[in-house]
Amino acid sequence: TIKLILIVIYSPLSCPEYQESFDGSCYEFVGPPRSRSFLSAQGWCERGGGHLAFILNDETQQFLQKHLQMEQDWWLGLAPASPNLTLDSAAAEGPLSWLDGSDVSYSNWVNDPDPGAGCGHILRSSGFQWEATSNCSQELHFICQFESGRSIACAAHNATLQCGSGQVIEIDDSFYGRKTVHYCRTSPTSSATSTQEECSWIDVVDSVTGDCHGLQACQAMADVASFGEPCPGLGSYLSVEYNCKDGQNILPCYCLSFPPFYIPFKYSNMFSASEVFEKNPYSWSEGGNISGAMASVTLTRQDGSAIPVENLSEEIEILLPRLEGGQVNSTILELGNYSTLMIDVPSPDITLVLKMEPSEDIPFVLLLGYKDYPKDKQYVAKTQMPHQGNSQERYTWVLGPNDLTGKVGVHYLVVRPIVEAGVKSVNATMTVTSIAAQCKYWNETLSTWSEDGCRVGPLTTSLVTQCLCNHLTFFGSSFFIMPNLVDVSRTTELFATFSDNPVVVCFVGAIFIAYLLVVVWARRKDIKDIAKVKVTLLEDNDPLAEYRYMLNISTGHRRGASTSSQVTVTLLGTEGESEPHHLADPDKPVFERGAVDTFLLTTPFSLGELQSIRLWHDNSGGHPAWYINKVTVQDLETGQKWHFLCNSWLAIDMGECILDKVFPVASDIDLKKFSNLFFMKTAKDFRDGHIWFSVISRPPTSTFTCVQRVSCCFSLLLCTMLTSIMFWGIPTDPSEQTMDLGHIEFTWQQVMIGVQSSIIMFPINLLIVSIFRNTRPRETKPGKPKAEVSNFNDSNLNDIKKIAQSLSKAMKSPIPHLELEMKPGQQTDINSLLSLVEDIIRQQKRINNSQYLYRQLRHVEKELSLLGPSRFPNPDSYCRAVQQVQGMRGLLDPSPAESSEGDSSSKKQGGLPWWFVFIGWILVLATSGVSGYFTMMYGLTYGKDRSISWLISMVVSFFESLFITQPLKVLGFAAFFALVLKKVDQEEYGDAKFEGERDSTCSFYQPPPPTDIERMRSNMIKEQKVFALIKEILTYMGFMWMLLLVAYGQRDPNAYFLTQHIRQSFSQGISDSMSHKDVFTWANTALLSNLFGEYPGFITDGNSKLVGNARLRQVRVQKNSCRIARSMRQAVPDCHAPYSWEVEDMGSYGPGWNRSASENASKTLHSPWQYQTQARLRAQPTWGSVVLYKGGGFVVDLGPESQNASSTLQYLFDNTWLDMFTRAVFVEFTVYNANVNLFCTVTLMLETTAVGAFQFRSELQSVRLYQSTGGLHIFVMASEVIYFLFILYYMYVQGKLMKLQKWAYFKTKWNLLELAIILLSWSALSVFIKRTLLGNRDMEYYHNHKDQFASFHETATADAVLGYLIAFLVLLATVKLWHLLRLNPKLHMITATLQRAWTDISGFLVVITIMFLAYSIASYLMYGWKLYSYRTLLDAALTMVSLQLGIFNYDEVLDYNPVLGAFLIGSCIIFMTFVVLNLFISVILVAFTQEQIHHKPSEEEEIVDLMLMKLCSLFGIKMMKKEEKEDSHAPGW
Repeated sequence: TIKLILIVIYSPLSCPEYQESFDGSCYEFVGPPRSRSFLSAQGWCERGGGHLAFILNDETQQFLQKHLQMEQDWWLGLAPASPNLTLDSAAAEGPLSWLDGSDVSYSNWVNDPDPGAGCGHILRSSGFQWEATSNCSQELHFICQFESGRSIACAAHNATLQCGSGQVIEIDDSFYGRKTVHYCRTSPTSSATSTQEECSWIDVVDSVTGDCHGLQACQAMADVASFGEPCPGLGSYLSVEYNCKDGQNILPCYCLSFPPFYIPFKYSNMFSASEVFEKNPYSWSEGGNISGAMASVTLTRQDGSAIPVENLSEEIEILLPRLEGGQVNSTILELGNYSTLMIDVPSPDITLVLKMEPSEDIPFVLLLGYKDYPKDKQYVAKTQMPHQGNSQERYTWVLGPNDLTGKVGVHYLVVRPIVEAGVKSVNATMTVTSIAAQCKYWNETLSTWSEDGCRVGPLTTSLVTQCLCNHLTFFGSSFFIMPNLVDVSRTTELFATFSDNPVVVCFVGAIFIAYLLVVVWARRKDIKDIAKVKVTLLEDNDPLAEYRYMLNISTGHRRGASTSSQVTVTLLGTEGESEPHHLADPDKPVFERGAVDTFLLTTPFSLGELQSIRLWHDNSGGHPAWYINKVTVQDLETGQKWHFLCNSWLAIDMGECILDKVFPVASDIDLKKFSNLFFMKTAKDFRDGHIWFSVISRPPTSTFTCVQRVSCCFSLLLCTMLTSIMFWGIPTDPSEQTMDLGHIEFTWQQVMIGVQSSIIMFPINLLIVSIFRNTRPRETKPGKPKAEVSNFNDSNLNDIKKIAQSLSKAMKSPIPHLELEMKPGQQTDINSLLSLVEDIIRQQKRINNSQYLYRQLRHVEKELSLLGPSRFPNPDSYCRAVQQVQGMRGLLDPSPAESSEGDSSSKKQGGLPWWFVFIGWILVLATSGVSGYFTMMYGLTYGKDRSISWLISMVVSFFESLFITQPLKVLGFAAFFALVLKKVDQEEYGDAKFEGERDSTCSFYQPPPPTDIERMRSNMIKEQKVFALIKEILTYMGFMWMLLLVAYGQRDPNAYFLTQHIRQSFSQGISDSMSHKDVFTWANTALLSNLFGEYPGFITDGNSKLVGNARLRQVRVQKNSCRIARSMRQAVPDCHAPYSWEVEDMGSYGPGWNRSASENASKTLHSPWQYQTQARLRAQPTWGSVVLYKGGGFVVDLGPESQNASSTLQYLFDNTWLDMFTRAVFVEFTVYNANVNLFCTVTLMLETTAVGAFQFRSELQSVRLYQSTGGLHIFVMASEVIYFLFILYYMYVQGKLMKLQKWAYFKTKWNLLELAIILLSWSALSVFIKRTLLGNRDMEYYHNHKDQFASFHETATADAVLGYLIAFLVLLATVKLWHLLRLNPKLHMITATLQRAWTDISGFLVVITIMFLAYSIASYLMYGWKLYSYRTLLDAALTMVSLQLGIFNYDEVLDYNPVLGAFLIGSCIIFMTFVVLNLFISVILVAFTQEQIHHKPSEEEEIVDLMLMKLCSLFGIKMMKKEEKEDSHAPGW
């Protein structure tokens, strides 16, 4: 028999991309989340044919270090040394060896491994050193090593052997059994001691060579049935050693073509050839639909003759890969009831392969029916799973053409779980993948494709077709991956499962509801936009001025860009300038932020080539500032356009601080600058081109309405959801080549899915948008204009006067006759005016724009005809006027006028007919309905979990596309447009006419004078300062409120009562002077009775829980630690100094402080006779009444019970634990009171100053480690967050100020105050975090060592520091109030007084300090050795301060020495109180008087008055100005 395996090899043998190659091995670094125990990690490596890494030399160590993370632990292949099961080598030296039993000749241990160690790993943060451990169950990262040419496999697994392209396998050695105890272990207790005699191994080289020799890749199975069981006690494994050699060494000839195939055979002296085709070479044949891979395989002898291979008893396995990616949609079926799947069989000769993946290993029955649901006795095919065989074949059902009986169309697959009696339902799912495939060969005799002798195998997958044939020829496969079908007839059944899987249905329904709500908003927006779509005809246009200019004025998008002022414009050209025109519209607001307003401005004649445009406003309204972006002016008569790039503020407080500005016309170079084109294109694309963003910012002039845009977005979203859910869950081919562009990687399958999705949804949505965008609006027939009869007498005279004035301006020189005729108040004859106009026309040989003068004369003629002769005092005058007008018309060329009339007809508008909009709406409804329906059907089919995964992915992808991808695309196109095309968009505007009158008396026709602008600017600055002051005050009030909430949130009023209760409880029996015996008496009575209360584990009355144990600690001094006076050395044998860190005793002793005993006794950690350092005790230095004590000392724990503590105290008393060298005794413990949620660290001190008497002192610190869970805690947390938001705001403000003032910033005291508040705030935050971490650390230590003393001193210290920082924060923030109240006149005067008197005050402060220090030193020297109030210099100074405040104990001083006491007190009162302090106050009063005389009101006072006026006007209170107050108090005449 011949066994052939056809394998596609796309690249030579190398380590996969997730592995690293070194010294003939591939290393894989397995990190989170796949951390495992030692045995699990070794098993993971063994499944790939490798083992945990061996480090045999320093080169390997250095290689691994480059790829490891220093902060992680990594398992190595180290295990306990054990005898080799082969009995041919001795056991390894040392406690550990490598997994193969070899010695650890090279090592990098942190510490030498202990004898009980069971495994080893690289220790974190140790410089990659190794550590041996007995805890092999901990989960760590690990390193797998896959040696080239060596593979192992545990029982019932396969050993993988593989060589590179053009190479074949040659087996060197192989055995099955066990040579080492450490491979393929199932438990850590496996040992060879009891089973060593039963273990052996057998040579299987011949068997493995027969299966794999000469192949390029092979899998050798460790089969117990084939090899037996050489090691029944521990189990066996297969080990294979091989090498790779060139294929020519095995076969005399080797032919390959792309993609290369390797065909190995067991026979020698033969040639093989193989070819692979991407396309069907026999496509002309009608015998088969070949869409998969095709291969040609032939065998020839040395003479070239073919070897026929046919009618084999054992089938040849041929694996044909798929050349193109396909679609695979796996269907998940719920097995709670009978589940049905629709499968489409496209051809009668198709083989159907069904892959089942049940969630649980349960038996089930499969029934296949045709065009109807199968029943127990009516079905096409039936089977029961799982089948016999390997894991892939157990759940694979192959249905050939004979099984399907050649039926084509829809088949129904029913899955019925087999359950035991009494079980009603099964909570399991099954994933079903259907694959249609064919295996055909080319029959050269019949010249057609045939299936005889070939069938589809059960190992067919979505990536490869398995063909089993009994002959060799030209093979081909047809491959179809059928997508899941949605059975529309099951709509009711699927929607019945809504309660179990409502995700997608609810989401689609929510989108429909949101669409309806948004449509209502969009319709209202369209109605508002309709009102904006108009060309504003300026009311001050002259009716006789018919030369038209269209103005497009664009307001910027900046904050506060819109204006409420009255805006006026003037055009300046080469032929003159226009009259000022007021830009306003009575029907709609103008100059809104981001708006484009269009105005029609008329002039009597053309202005020629425009040179500039002048804009100004009157600074009126609530928001007068205006940011103008650009202006476009179009000459409607010639079509010429001028662009004015303004980009300026017209405001008194922003930009250039001007209200009137002239903007020059932009040249082509200016228009084609990158900045202009880029921002113009970007704004246009976002406002109109982008389908999503344009919903909000649609141009009002666009015919593509907001409702239509929302509907297009709705349709596009549903189509995107449908295509997304259709292709969701397609499995990827792991062998498919990945294409990468930098950090972006993608596969061809992903590209094809994207292309197919675009093909499905892009054309229809593009069509809908194109229809809505290009459909013309429906035309309405205009109504007939009503004829109006003029009721004026002198209007025709005014018109003729305007004609004369226009001609005078056109001539650019005044005419004397015109000046005489146009004198105001003089009666003018119409015939004289017409004669004057006629003379002007006759004097000019050629008049520019004669057609517009011709139109004006026609207008005058029409007015004359409407008046008639009856309106004239003399009928001859009427006839003469008509003749004069007609004569002047004759002087002008009539053709331009006539042609102008013809031009008035509008051009035919392009685009689709108006009724196309209905087609667009039909398409929107159709696509939305179909997409929504099928999306819901897919969602109900997928199940709840898969639907949620799809929904999350789709939503994330949608928002990523909306806010990142599409904006970047718009910016990219804009940049390309600006850099490459450099084309300025041209816009067309409508045409309209309007007749109105001009009121030249309005103030806005003249720009504001400079004095008014300066006054308005001054008022504006004051108002800005007022609002800034109000903002500062309100912000500071919020900041102060949050700070006080944070401050009081960190403190609990119950803390005082808790500490007082504990202090009073443990101070019972304490006297002012206590001996050593008194200390032990107090400890046995008051201490123990309160420490171990009536409730076990609680102190005193049972309200406070004792956390851990209490401990005693004493600090001692060394013997002979001080010098004795020479004359007293014989009388006093030794001297013991007061406590200091230099003389502290840190030795180790035995009981009774016997040093010789300590040398013989073993040192224990808990001995009360051995010194323990501060670090080991986890303690902190402690302040006493006398000195600062270290945190170390001689320590003894009192234990958890009173009896143990009493016996411990008795032991200490009997062995004289307290003696003359003891300087302080500390009782330390921690309690927790759950009633008030407070921890309290207690330190009771008994200290002596080497005089033999102990004095009692207590230190109690309360701290809250567990925040309360009530509403107050949430409120405090919110306050903390808001407080730091305030801090960030103040940092921003101070940063701007620092950038502005540079080094001068640090010269202002208020700036330094702000800086101090910011620094203290961040310091408090860091201490708060530190306290939290310390608290968690101490609580973890307590939970792990409940029988020991738990020190919370460091946490309590951090809490105290936090309290101090918050206290200083409140202090500085309160001082800041002085700065905010600086605007108050009285406080301002006090500040100025102190500044004026500072020179004198500083001198007096020096005098006061000197006298105060003198009296403090004198009192300390006189009374410090006897009176308590003067025991130190600091206490004496505090007593002198109390004397000035009247808080003084006169009796103790007078009783001690009446004369000296009286003198000291009397002189201090006379000199300090009556003289110096009164003079000090007098200096301040004199400065205050001078400041009142020379005080000048500051600008800040005016700001305060203005602020008060604003506040009063806000509440409707009338406030009189300061000038009015002064006038009201002035005397009358």
